[in-house]
Amino acid sequence: MAHFTLLRTDLAEAPSDWLRRHTAQIRQGGQVLDVAAGKGRNARWLAQQGFVVEAVDRDAEALAVMRGIDGITCNTADLENAAWPYAGQQFDAIVVCRYLHRPLFPHLSGSLKAGGLLIYETFMQGHEAYGRPTNPDFLLRENELKEVFGSDFAVLAFEQGLVTGPKPAMMQRIAAQKPA
Repeated sequence: MAHFTLLRTDLAEAPSDWLRRHTAQIRQGGQVLDVAAGKGRNARWLAQQGFVVEAVDRDAEALAVMRGIDGITCNTADLENAAWPYAGQQFDAIVVCRYLHRPLFPHLSGSLKAGGLLIYETFMQGHEAYGRPTNPDFLLRENELKEVFGSDFAVLAFEQGLVTGPKPAMMQRIAAQKPA
């Protein structure tokens, strides 16, 4: 497993470095779905880059900080206990950071346009030693994202291992493009 370091130290408000590294591969001005967007660190940054962002989260209070921001639409939805709210819709990119609900994997694939980009990063097994989450239901197995998306997508980048800063964490990351 590789070791890598986050480039930003203000992780709470800064967009994901993984997202920043791969944003140039999203169609300029495209529609992006930010899954489990929370207070919108990624959605806000994407909107500043000229993307049209749909931020979805079950926490209406967290989403409220983004209401009224140009380029962002907020959708309060329980992605784990209700129907997928984007059936029949497709996006140029889908971003998922620090969230895992495996039953969503097929929905993510189905909601990407041909040529669309999936940018996904979350915790993996081994993270128990560094803090929450510790439940295996919320930790990826080694190579899991590559196994799930690698056969149907072109994997542009994949990393897994220990993030050493600003806070140690075991992470897995993929940037994958749906075939055109």
